[in-house]
Formats: sequence, C-alpha cells, structure tokens
Amino acid sequence: MTVLSAALLSVSVVSPAGAADKDKTDDKQPRPTGQMSTVGGKRLGEVGTQVDLGPGAPVLPKELSARSWIVADAEDGQVLASHNAHWRLPPASTLKMLFADTVLPALQPKTLTHLVTEDELAGIGEGSSLVGVKEDHSYTVHDLWLGVFLRSGNDAVHVLSEMYGGVPATVAAMQRHAEELQALDTTVVSPDGYDAPRQVSSAYDLTLFARSGMQKADFREYAATATAEFPGGEKKGKRESFEIQNTNRLITGDIGVDPYKGIAGIKNGYTTHAGNTFTGIAERDGKVLLVTVMNPSSDESHAVYKEAAHLLDWGFAAEGKVTPVGELVPPKSAVPTKDSEPAAGADKAEKKPPAAAAAAPAGSSGAWTALSVAGGLLVLLAGGVFLVNRRWPLPDLVRRLPRR
Repeated sequence: MTVLSAALLSVSVVSPAGAADKDKTDDKQPRPTGQMSTVGGKRLGEVGTQVDLGPGAPVLPKELSARSWIVADAEDGQVLASHNAHWRLPPASTLKMLFADTVLPALQPKTLTHLVTEDELAGIGEGSSLVGVKEDHSYTVHDLWLGVFLRSGNDAVHVLSEMYGGVPATVAAMQRHAEELQALDTTVVSPDGYDAPRQVSSAYDLTLFARSGMQKADFREYAATATAEFPGGEKKGKRESFEIQNTNRLITGDIGVDPYKGIAGIKNGYTTHAGNTFTGIAERDGKVLLVTVMNPSSDESHAVYKEAAHLLDWGFAAEGKVTPVGELVPPKSAVPTKDSEPAAGADKAEKKPPAAAAAAPAGSSGAWTALSVAGGLLVLLAGGVFLVNRRWPLPDLVRRLPRR
C-alpha cells in the first residue's frame, strides 16, 4: 500500500494540468497566497495552469514542477500557456535582463575602457557568482557585459552600475524602466538579482524584460555568446586572458542537457532563496518563442533547463492549435492614450523596424531572422547558436528609457 500510494502521488505531481482540471494540483505544491495581477489578461491572474487546447493540440508536458512558468509567442506577444504567471517570486540573476536592458544603451561605445577601483567591487553579496574582475585593472564595456551575460558576474554588474551613476541610481532606473514596460510585479533592490528583502519579479515580468532586451543588437549578441576570452592579470608585462563559458546550458549543453536547437539566449539564475530560474528564446521554422521557468521543485539535475526545453517543444508543436490565454503587453510609451495621437510610426510598424532593432537582411521573408554571429567571440555549437535579428510588430517601440 505504501508503494502504491507513493506511485499514485508521483503520477498526480507530474500529470499535466489542463483547462478543466487546472485546480486539481498536489496540495504539497506551493501556491500563491495573495491576489495576482491581471496585466495581460484575466486568465494570467488566476492560480494554476492556464491553457485552452484546440483540435490537434498536444497536451502540456508531464515533467513540469516549476512554481511558475509561461510560454509565449515572442513576435505577436500571445501567451500560449502559463502557470501562476504573475506570482511574485525572487528572480535571482534573471533580473540581470532588466539591468542590461536599462543600462546597456547608456554605456556606449562598447569599446569604452574603465579602470576598476576597490570601492567599485565593495558590497558584492557573499557567495555571488563572479567573472573575475580585478581592481586596478582596465576593462572595456564589452568585456564587462560578457562577464554579466556569460558568467552572471556580480562583480561586472557592480562595476557597470558605478559607471552608470552608482548602485542606488541604477536600482532606481531599473525600477522606472520596469514600470515603463508594465512589469508591475517587479520590485528591484539589487541590480544583480542577489537575494534581498522584498526583491521580487514574476515569470510574466521576466518575459517582458527578455522581449524588450532582444530588440537591442548588443543585448542579442551577448545573450547568444557561448564562449569568449576575458581579460586576466598581467604576466611579464603582458595582459593575459582566460576563456569563459556561458552558464546557460541550453546554449552550451552539459551532462544530461543537450544544446537546444535554435536557442538564442537569454539568462539563467540561481540563489538559495529563489531556486533555479531561467528565461530563454528560441526560433524554429520561422516561429520565435519565449519561455520563463521559475523554481522547479524537481530534484532532477538541470530541471530548469529541461522543463524550459519541454515547454519550448510544446509551444512549437501547439502554435496555431491553442487559444491564447493572455498577451505580453507593450510598454506604456507604445500605447496611445485617448487624448493623444497614435504613437509615432504606428502606421508603419510592420513596414519599418524600430531604431532599437536592426533591420532584417534583404530577401528575408519572415519578421524574425536568425543570423549566425561572425567573429571570434562566438563558438557556434552543432545546430547553431543564433542571434535573433527582428522587426518588432508593435508601434513606436524605440525605448524611452528613464533619465538617470
């Protein structure tokens, strides 16, 4: 009886929750205790799994244990399915997507060189992930961003924050930018995502950050980089370097995890409080999907990547066969008010890409095109690590970043 009970419990945990039985979840699974936001649609504020399967649509994966997840069409913003999408949870280093989307445009050109001081490396949380930035050494902005995206280096984040105007100014700018993106579940306390009291985000908000960031060419480049050389110390008067590898296992692979075909980033994270978090973007047959997974309870190694890959597989198979349960909203500045004229360029949104996104190459027939990145920065994996180059279908999406 004990074995039978355990087996039945196991089945109840991994069975997919459909529209009809989404509330029949394991009582031991954590659930949101307060009311969730309805930004993007009423269904996204409901507890449990939200999905409307049409004829021929595949059922959701059985291997989902995350507290919160979402899978959406990155181009039109339609949410294909979600689970506790607006649950406010610790984001860990996935919050670095908001950091980059806020700060990256201000620190130009990327060849700008900065001499790091001791004070700039102060205040980094104990046990933080580091790329190896050293005081009294010079780094380009490009070097530091590689440290942020590939190694999730909190040392690189703090140096870039100081260059931007200091950590408090950076946190304030990130919060304003989150509000501009209508990411209202997010409270920013630290720019690097390190656990801090009251610092939260949601699967919905993290997906908005990724969608916004991927409009920027530099963001796309860093997000898709698999390996790079990072400056080290000096030896015999010569600056040495060492190789760093992206910790996003859907790009680089690992034991039990294969690189995901068509992956183009974006960011993973982990802290004791947040568990594992991940937001990814991938393209297949002209379709581009965004997925966010937060804090899987599964003890399986690399569960956050495996569950994200399962959701991407499902999303590509379900595209056009499900009724969306919500949408990824545009930024406030892209939504014309009743008392204002339509956003500049709104009538040309499908004909001309915003300045924040590079134009599609001549002869491209899709709104999204995956371009392999030339040069020594990228090591392209089998199947390809691609950089997404896109036209954004929403009006006036040139970011109106808040002033520092």
